[in-house]
Amino acid sequence: MNTNKKTHVVIVGGGFGGVRSALLLSNHPDLFDVTIISKLPYLIYYPTLFHTAIGQRSTMTSIKLSEIFKNKKAKIIDGEVISFDRQSQTVFLTDNSSFHYDKLILAMGEVTNYFNIEGLDKFSYSVKSEKEVLTYNHHLHDFLVQNEQPDKNYFVVGAGPTGIELASRLPGYIHYLMKVHGIHRKAVHVELVEAKEHLLPNFDRKFSRQISRRLSKLGVSIKLNSTVSALNDSQLIINGQGYDSKTVVWTAGVSTNPFYQNNNFAMTKRGKVSVDVYLQAEDNVFVLGDNANTPYSGLAQTALNDGSFVAKNLIRMKKGKYLKPYQPKIPFSVIPVGKRWAATIYKNITIFGFLSSILRQLGDLDGYLKLLPLSSALKFWLKGFKGEPKHCHRCQIKQ
Repeated sequence: MNTNKKTHVVIVGGGFGGVRSALLLSNHPDLFDVTIISKLPYLIYYPTLFHTAIGQRSTMTSIKLSEIFKNKKAKIIDGEVISFDRQSQTVFLTDNSSFHYDKLILAMGEVTNYFNIEGLDKFSYSVKSEKEVLTYNHHLHDFLVQNEQPDKNYFVVGAGPTGIELASRLPGYIHYLMKVHGIHRKAVHVELVEAKEHLLPNFDRKFSRQISRRLSKLGVSIKLNSTVSALNDSQLIINGQGYDSKTVVWTAGVSTNPFYQNNNFAMTKRGKVSVDVYLQAEDNVFVLGDNANTPYSGLAQTALNDGSFVAKNLIRMKKGKYLKPYQPKIPFSVIPVGKRWAATIYKNITIFGFLSSILRQLGDLDGYLKLLPLSSALKFWLKGFKGEPKHCHRCQIKQ
């Protein structure tokens, strides 16, 4: 490789991993030309995305790429990559444009998997994008206002971190909406549904039990060993029994982005992309974040770490230094369960309650700092400390 010539790095994906790698590489404009291709003009800060579902503004969740890369030497392309040619080292977009690369970093997110369950894709809500979250929030609001009473059942399917975080805040949010709109307070029935034997199937049972107790205090019912088999416009079928609901959120399944299978990447048995010790899937092609076959893929922390790792190795390569092998980092998992309470687990250490919620806030600050300068990071972080809105954003009614 000619280390004197600038290397053109094309990065596909405007999420945590892609943006982090682009930021580090763009700090070396004498070594790299950086192009980042993203379907969205902004980064979604997923750890705070659920806040939009319960009525808060999306300003702390959506960070414009133009703001992130302000004063940085990086080209931002709004578009979707659908294929690439290995021989000519060219990526192709849906609008028929194309870009040549010397190094290609693929940092695409996962996609929702409905496991071919009848009606889920049509009648359930999702919380994986800002548009989906807003659609869900509008439904919560409009159903309550139009019917002047809550839905019979609010279902959250999937007791992973996202499902738990959302379910824990739903009873309070529905009661808040009733108060704002002058609707007589009624009982709110929120059900968290999990197919496995306990919440957070990938975590220790004792850790899960503490969260279960907290959810019960918040008014959330839990259905374990419960399999969803179908959904229509008014009923969810669980273990063969129908439950009335027009408000079902699906958080239970994700799959590797179809781009990889469509472009004949080597895949593992668990459906992830095979990568080597440098996160390289093929010559000059790196895969990081959610789709890579690494121990903790699927987490924001992992994507950020992957982005840093690949970028730093490319910088080492340009400087003629030895490359370092990938070292997975054990994530510091903090799961909010209602207001001012969270559950933290790191290796064998667990922390519950208010202190844990502080750790979550500090973790968010660290995440923002990996994406933005100090002043901008603080601006976004401090938005999370705003109290409950004093009026309904949908119709501007005040409490």
